[in-house]
Amino acid sequence: MKKTRPLKIIAGLFATLLLVLIAIVIFVLTFDWNRARPWINQRVSDTIGREFAINGDLRVRWEQGDAAEPGWRRYVPRPRISANDVYIANPTWTTAGPKLASAGNITVALHPLPLLHKEVAITDLAVEKIVLAAQRRADGSNTWTFKDNGPSEWDVDIQRLTLGEGDLRYIDDGIKLDLRAKATGINEGPDAQKYGIKLELSGSYRNAPVTGGGKVGKVLALTDEHTNFPIQANANLAKNKIAVEGVLTDPRSPAGLDLKLSLGGASMADLYPLTGVLLPETPPYATTGRLIGKKSDAIWNWTYKNFTGTVGGSDLEGTLTYSPRKPRPLLTGAVTSRQLRLEDLGPTIGAESNTSKAKRNKPQNQPEDKALPVEQFNTAKWDALDADVKFTGKKLIRTHDIPLNDIQANIKMNNKVLTLTPLNFGMAGGDITSNVKLDGRQKQIDAEVRMTARHLKINQLFPKLESMQASVGEVSADAALAGKGNSVSSMLATSSGELGATVSEGSVSKFILEAAGLNIANLVFVKLFGDKQIQLNCLAGDFVVEHGKATARRFVVDTEEAVINVNGNVDLSKETLDLDVRPQTKGVRIVSLRTPLYAKGTFTEPKVGPQAGPLALKAGAAVALATAINPLAAVIPLINTGKVDPVDCRALLAEANKTRFEAKSKPVKKP
Repeated sequence: MKKTRPLKIIAGLFATLLLVLIAIVIFVLTFDWNRARPWINQRVSDTIGREFAINGDLRVRWEQGDAAEPGWRRYVPRPRISANDVYIANPTWTTAGPKLASAGNITVALHPLPLLHKEVAITDLAVEKIVLAAQRRADGSNTWTFKDNGPSEWDVDIQRLTLGEGDLRYIDDGIKLDLRAKATGINEGPDAQKYGIKLELSGSYRNAPVTGGGKVGKVLALTDEHTNFPIQANANLAKNKIAVEGVLTDPRSPAGLDLKLSLGGASMADLYPLTGVLLPETPPYATTGRLIGKKSDAIWNWTYKNFTGTVGGSDLEGTLTYSPRKPRPLLTGAVTSRQLRLEDLGPTIGAESNTSKAKRNKPQNQPEDKALPVEQFNTAKWDALDADVKFTGKKLIRTHDIPLNDIQANIKMNNKVLTLTPLNFGMAGGDITSNVKLDGRQKQIDAEVRMTARHLKINQLFPKLESMQASVGEVSADAALAGKGNSVSSMLATSSGELGATVSEGSVSKFILEAAGLNIANLVFVKLFGDKQIQLNCLAGDFVVEHGKATARRFVVDTEEAVINVNGNVDLSKETLDLDVRPQTKGVRIVSLRTPLYAKGTFTEPKVGPQAGPLALKAGAAVALATAINPLAAVIPLINTGKVDPVDCRALLAEANKTRFEAKSKPVKKP
C-alpha cells in the first residue's frame, strides 16, 4: 500500500502536466491573435523608434514540419503567420511619402526551434501589394535606418523570398534622383516562367526625365547554392543609358552577381553621381561587358570584365576592377585601344575646342585668342578613389597631323597625386618616353613633366608638306619642365626648366631654306622647275625656361649652303613669339634680298617676315646706285658674297647632347 502511493503521485503530476500542455496547445491553436495586435504594434514601435502597425487580420496557423529534415525535428510543428495591412512609418522630414513600407499581406513561416538560441529562422517570406518609399539626404542620413538600440542579440535568417505586385519610390538628394518603379505580375507568355515580375521605371535625374523598364524573378531561394534569380532592366537617366541582364547566383557566396552590363552617355564623368567611380570628361561613349560582383565578408568587389565600346570615334576594350577599400576605393585593370583619336582625349586634358563643347552642351570657355587650354582640372574629387590602370594604344590619330602609335601608359592616382609613369609612344618613326606627375593635394596643382624624343624622322614630322617628303635626317630632343596651376595654360605660364633638340646630318628641302632666305631667283626657279635636297650638316638648339618664358641659349642650323642662327624667346604666359632668324649664305647669290627675319605675334596669329630695317637699307642702296652711277650697279647690294664662318658640327652636337643629358638628369626647378 505504501509502495503504490508514490506511483499515484507521479502519475497525477504527469497527468496534470499533460493537461497543462494540452491546454497550452489548445490556447495557441484557438487564441485570437488579433487581441495581441496593440501589444505587438507598441512593442515594435518602441524598439525601432518609428510607428509600426498591423491594422488588418493577424492569424497564426500551425503546419507539419519539413519532411526533409532529419530525426525528430521533422515532427515539430511550424507556425505560419499571416498579417494584413501592415506598415512602417517614415520620418517626418521625408518627402517620399508618409510610410516607408506598407503591404496588403505578409506571410511568414518560422522554424520554432532556433528561437531557443535567439535566431529567427524564416523559412518562407511572401509579400503582396507592397509599397516602398525611401529617401536618402545629401548628408547621408536615410529613412531606413532605425533607432539605435545597440547590437542585437537576435539573428534573422530568411531562406526563401516571394515577391508580388507593388510600387517603389526612391529619392536620393545627393545625386538628385527621384525614381519610381511599378511592379506587376507576368502571368502569360515566354517570360512568365523565367521572370514573373515586370517593372516600369519613371522619375527624374538632375531634372531630366527617367524612363525604362525591366523584369525580375518572383521567387528567390536564398539558401540554395544553385539559385539563379533572373534580372533584366534598362533605364535612361539624363544622358546616361544603362542596361543589365543576367542572374543573381547564390547571393550568400563570394560569386553573387553576374550580369551583362551596357553603359552609354554624353560623358563618362556623368557616371560619378551614380557609381561613385571618378572618371574623366569624355565625348559620348558606349560600352558592353560583364559585371561580376564578389562578396567578401560585408564588402562587395566589382569587375567590369571583357568590356568593349567606343568613346567618340575611338575604340576601347579591357577589364576594370573596383574594390571599396579604405581610406579610398581602388580602381585597377587594363584598357586597350586599337585606334584612339586625339580629339577624343581633348576633354580629359582640358584641350577641347569650343565647337566640341557646344556639341556636348558644355560651357564654351576657351578664349579665341588663347591657343593653350584654359579648362580647369577639378581636383576636389581626386580623392574619390585611387587607381592603377595600364593603357595600351595601337594608334593615336591626330586630326591634321602625324599619327602616334604603340602608346603605353601606367595611370596611377594615389591620394590626389596623378602620375603617368611611364607615358611612352611612337612618333614619326621614332620614340618618345615621358613621365608626368600632377600633385593635386594643394589648391594649385604641382606639375612635373620629363620627356625624351629619339630618332624622329624629319619627313614624317611634316606629312602634309609635299616639299619635305624627300627629306631625311633624325631629330632627338629632351624636355624637363615644372609648373603650377589647374589648367595646361597656367601650368606652362608658370613653368621653369629646359628644352633641347639636335638633328644629325641628313638633308632638307632646298625650297624651305631658300624661302626662309628670300633668295628670289632661286625661289622662282624652284617653284617653276621643282625642288631639290640640300645637305643638312647639323642642327642644335636649347632653351632655358623661367617663369613661363623660354629663351634661346643656342639655335643653329648648318647646311651645305647656309647657316641659320635663331635668337629670342617664346613667352608661354602671354602666348607670344619674339624670335630673330638670321640666315647667312655660304655661296654667292645674285638677286638676293637675304635679310634677318622675325617671328612675332601670338600663338593663334603668328607673324613671320623680313625685318624692315635691313631690307630697306638694301633696297635704298640699290636705288641710290642705280640713280647716281648706272642701272646695272643696282644689282651690287643684292649680291651675297657668302662669307660665313664654318660650323664645327661635331663639337656643336657634342656640346648640345651634353647639355640635354644634364637637363634630363638634374632635378626640375620648381616655380
